[in-house]
Amino acid sequence: MKDIFKSSLLYDFYGELLTEHQKEIYEDFILNDLSLGEIAQDRGISRQGVHDLVKRCDKRFTKTKEDVAEICKLADEPDNQCNVNRIKQIAQHILENY
Repeated sequence: MKDIFKSSLLYDFYGELLTEHQKEIYEDFILNDLSLGEIAQDRGISRQGVHDLVKRCDKRFTKTKEDVAEICKLADEPDNQCNVNRIKQIAQHILENY
């Protein structure tokens, strides 16, 4: 139950980073409580494919959360050009990869 709650919270914050296809499958699994097999059958893909997609989404959400936390930490430090450059680098990484 704890993992589903955590996953649904992460989805609320970072769900817009997913494609429509990824959103639908993730929502079916996390929010609609469908099994991997049910989703696979409905979508015409393998159960393993659904499992892998859900795990990739969780990993993406976790990485993005870590990146945002790093940006916040850098923003709280005294102003210097290194921090600004690092913040820009992290933000660019988020934009390019999601």
